Amino acid sequence: MKVSDFNYDLPQELIAQHPYDKRDEARLMVLNKENQTIEHKIFKDVIQYLRRSAIAL
Repeated sequence: MKVSDFNYDLPQELIAQHPYDKRDEARLMVLNKENQTIEHKIFKDVIQYLRRSAIAL
């Protein structure tokens, strides 16, 4: 694998210029490697995807 394998074009207008005002409502894309699915959530749902041991920190 080469670093160049990760090069891709990203249009300037798709790059966020300012943080979202309601940061916990920002979009979150969840990639499930087990069943090869993609879910579209909001960031405040991220807690559902963290292991219990990571939350205890």
